Amino acid sequence: MTGAKRKRKSILWSKMHTPHCEDIKQWCKRRLPILEWAPQYNLKENLIPDTVSGVMLAVQQVTQGLSFAVLSSVHPVFGLYGSLFPAIVYAVFGMGRHVATGTFALTSLISANAVERLVPQSSRNLTTQSNSSVLGLSDFELQRIGVAAAVSFLGGVIQVVMFVLQLGSATFLLTEPVISAMTTGAATHVVTSQVKYLLGIKMPYISGPLGFFYIYAYVFENIKSVQLEALLLSLLSIIILVLVKELNEQFKRKIKVILPVDLVLIITASFACYCTDMENTYGLEVVGHIPKGIPPPRAPPMNILSAVLTEAFGVALVGYVASLSLAQGSAKKFKYSVDDNQEFLAHGLSNVIPSFFFCIPSAAAMGRTAALYSTRAKTQVACLISCIIVLVVIYAIVPLLYWLPMCVLASIIVVGLKGMLIQFRDLKKYWNVDKIDWGIWISTYIFTICFAANVGLLFGVVCTIVIVIARFPRAKTLNIKNMKEMEFKRKTEMDDEILQQVKIVSINNPLVFLNAKKFNTDLMKIILKENDSNQPLDDISKCEQNTLLNSLSNGNCNGECTLRKKTFSVLNFSYSELTVVYFDCKSRNIDVSLAKCPASLIRAMKYYGDLDSEKPIFFDSVSAAISHIHSNKNSSKVSAHTEV
Repeated sequence: MTGAKRKRKSILWSKMHTPHCEDIKQWCKRRLPILEWAPQYNLKENLIPDTVSGVMLAVQQVTQGLSFAVLSSVHPVFGLYGSLFPAIVYAVFGMGRHVATGTFALTSLISANAVERLVPQSSRNLTTQSNSSVLGLSDFELQRIGVAAAVSFLGGVIQVVMFVLQLGSATFLLTEPVISAMTTGAATHVVTSQVKYLLGIKMPYISGPLGFFYIYAYVFENIKSVQLEALLLSLLSIIILVLVKELNEQFKRKIKVILPVDLVLIITASFACYCTDMENTYGLEVVGHIPKGIPPPRAPPMNILSAVLTEAFGVALVGYVASLSLAQGSAKKFKYSVDDNQEFLAHGLSNVIPSFFFCIPSAAAMGRTAALYSTRAKTQVACLISCIIVLVVIYAIVPLLYWLPMCVLASIIVVGLKGMLIQFRDLKKYWNVDKIDWGIWISTYIFTICFAANVGLLFGVVCTIVIVIARFPRAKTLNIKNMKEMEFKRKTEMDDEILQQVKIVSINNPLVFLNAKKFNTDLMKIILKENDSNQPLDDISKCEQNTLLNSLSNGNCNGECTLRKKTFSVLNFSYSELTVVYFDCKSRNIDVSLAKCPASLIRAMKYYGDLDSEKPIFFDSVSAAISHIHSNKNSSKVSAHTEV
């Protein structure tokens, strides 16, 4: 009896604790995504492309690390640390497999405001003679990196708090026009901050409201002090960078390894500057001494956290928004999912932990992420390989960069922002598609360049909320609901009556960014549920199931949708959300037809995607679309292709 009782207790204990252990395992995989993809890593297929991508990424990490450290008003060596530690942390906690985290122009520019305010350049004379034991750097440099690390620490804490509060769900307020305008305006600020290096002008640090205009006013007032050698070298560097990168882009499909022009330019410029002694002969400003090695960790100065609160919020919001847009784009391109809240945690820890290693604020950068795309990276292993190379550079190569001209470094920064600056082209799209989005883009950009990136972002979000509130009073619901079923019989060519079930789904609200993701998810669930629950293809002739989606609102989304085992749908919704639905259905081998579409919607669809030109998509009425669908069905009965 005792043995039987023990056995029953053991079984009961197992039943009680197995689900609990499974929950813990699933929780760990959600919070540590590396546990999800690392055990499934295919060395044979992925290691070579990840290694190539890692080498190319390391080149950008080193050059941008040096550049963005200068942009952040700290010693260049700290930018190399910022290219190393955040990438390691994100590889463990982040969900974006093709996102390259490290130093970032926008967060560097924001942190520079705190650095210049709390440790101004004028205080250098007070600390020049006092050198610390940390890599032989002066106390002035350590005070500056202390401020930048404090901004990184507090910004990361804010992001972690947002993760705890599950504020990732609020990212629907960050619409495409707002993000595009904010990042373009911030990139304009970064270019402006590099003008003094491009022209070789000695200029005091200028920031604050309208600081953008004050900088150019100072440049024009001191135009005679432009250093011709720096200007010519800057122009030559920019031309070479743009030309070679365009050639790399044009021939990326024909060549397996792209030319690392940034690295070649740095080596060439440093060697030429050393041979001609440009620093002394022409007075050309160079990077100077860069110590090798990594100092032991040290906590950021906690006594100044209250003084950097504004910059920390800017780093937390701007860095997260820019990084999330890249992660979502990566997930959409390569067919995987990204959790908005998990990204808050990943980027928060990527700022908190590295702040103890003298790192400036970090985020994902468009240029580095695009490099992972072009070099066909598969996973975050590419980023980890780049970290190994960056580590080698820190311990062995950095002293050789003493002679690198600052104007060349500034040129690399400016050309690296090309992806953000060409977002000006979005204006034409917004003008043709939606004048309100165009207005939001313009106003957000103006606020960004007049004040700061975080101010522009806040303004854009507020404008978006106001517009949505103004549009939504006519809406009754926010979700897909009111599903009804009816049955009817129709005659086939064989004069056999077929029983057909139709589900009708009503949407009594405009389909905008507030409910677009839910609509897309619910619609896909309907399609997949129909496909899963229906009978096998052999039994279609006996019973066919349809779903009719009827949208009623203020004109933004009027239309009808039919779905069945051989699924047919007729859709008419607002342009951006409809485009997502269209391509999502197309990826599932589902054809899409649209009825009663206004000319603006048709025009917008053409701007947002390459529609199938071989099949008619737009119809004047729902009946015309259904007639076309039925005629196609009768002509291709045995086809297993799905249509919407």
